[in-house]
Amino acid sequence: MLVQEKVRQAVEILQEFGVDCWMTFVRESELNGDPTLDYILGSSVTWHSAFILNASGQTYAIVGEFDRHAVEDTGAYTQVLSFVKSFKEPLVKCLQEINPAQIAVNYSEGSEICDGITHGMYLTLYKLLQEVGFENRLISAEKLVSALRQRKSATELEYIKAAIFYTEQIFEQAAAFIRPGITERELAEFMKNEVRKLNLTTAWNEQYCPAVFSGPEAVGGHDKPTDRIIKPGHLINIDFGVRYNGYCSDLQRTFYVLCPNETVAPAEAQKAFEDVMNAVEQAKQAIRSGIQGIEIDTIAREYLTSRGYEEFHCGLGHQVGRFAHDGTALLGPAWEKYGQKPFECLEPGMVFTLEPYVNAPGYGRATLEEMVIITTDGAEFLSTPQKELLIIRP
Repeated sequence: MLVQEKVRQAVEILQEFGVDCWMTFVRESELNGDPTLDYILGSSVTWHSAFILNASGQTYAIVGEFDRHAVEDTGAYTQVLSFVKSFKEPLVKCLQEINPAQIAVNYSEGSEICDGITHGMYLTLYKLLQEVGFENRLISAEKLVSALRQRKSATELEYIKAAIFYTEQIFEQAAAFIRPGITERELAEFMKNEVRKLNLTTAWNEQYCPAVFSGPEAVGGHDKPTDRIIKPGHLINIDFGVRYNGYCSDLQRTFYVLCPNETVAPAEAQKAFEDVMNAVEQAKQAIRSGIQGIEIDTIAREYLTSRGYEEFHCGLGHQVGRFAHDGTALLGPAWEKYGQKPFECLEPGMVFTLEPYVNAPGYGRATLEEMVIITTDGAEFLSTPQKELLIIRP
């Protein structure tokens, strides 16, 4: 079971980082949950609940009485303690028995994915720990959460590969559907219908997934499909992914719609695609465990600017997991909005996108987004790389 797999991994991470106790503290998690709960429980809880992992291998869940059986059914916790009127007594008793030197909790200034505890819950926990003299033992669990999310287990990788498989399948169907005269919105609806036929969901909000951008006037980025008509002479960029068993894919493909007198794409459009493709390949070849994400971003960024393009306005790639944008480490530049994420070192098990883009004036945007996994000696493509500009004939 995935939860058991990830809880065991979490204990190993505690041992690796020399932290003896990690607590995820939540309430009404359907309403205001901690993203980490997906890994260590896989369901929701109602009342104040604490999930405590100890470096010794002991794992504790303190939950309301009505949540007890669901937690026990995971098989991930050596002790499940339930309460009716107050969580305070079992939580204090558990912590006093463990007597941890440090209590890592899920707060972070630098990573939104590791910032799961609400301010109110942090204050509640702090006041409770004051009563037993443990309040100064609180530390951030950022490095623990990051490691748990980014080190993909065999099961997680299986789910991600399946999501990629179905995404590529729908891209193939979309290629056969695209024709001059349809709108971006009609193309997006076709792809969403294919997702529904598979009993899957899109990897992010379906208003924006897929994102479809056609021609030189398209906005790009995170906008939703419009009633703009797909025309001959347009580059079309589609950003799309699906969610399979809770895990996401995130890929982009670029098409060109031939004009009536054309048999191949114009040189400018073809060059834009090939330059993006080469940037992806150069970045992939440079990836290795231990390198900082900023170094990989720089390779692709400098290659494309040397080819005469404006610098792309985003990071080269983000992690993918339970969310399309996941994890802490980033393949990105040293921009203020990214904080320390580009300076995190890459390690085996991380799954990243590689997604540079360039604008081809008069035609539109050429973008590729591939997915790779970091290995002990480099990186491997998880997606099937697009090696040719996809041609739509009128």
